[in-house]
Amino acid sequence: MRVDFESMPWQDAAPGARFKAIRQGRRMLRILELTPEFVELDWCRKGHSGIVLEGELEIEFQGALARYPSGSGISIAAGPGAAHKARAVTARVRLFLVEDA
Repeated sequence: MRVDFESMPWQDAAPGARFKAIRQGRRMLRILELTPEFVELDWCRKGHSGIVLEGELEIEFQGALARYPSGSGISIAAGPGAAHKARAVTARVRLFLVEDA
């Protein structure tokens, strides 16, 4: 199945965050865009796998910081042991993610 993200409308997730997504069974393909305005108040415990398409992302893993420049792969397990918070380091970050729906 071909997914035409270009023709899909953006959906607002939170201030500074928007996405385009399609669900296929138990999986979701998502383009996520973040700006520095986006602030995660709570720790995310969801799993994420994907790639940074544009910009630079910083992820805090309960005290440890990791940076993901454009082209970096991301693989975060689900659960409290991998709790994390993401933020855009650049004016815009775009990610392609494959996640459980």
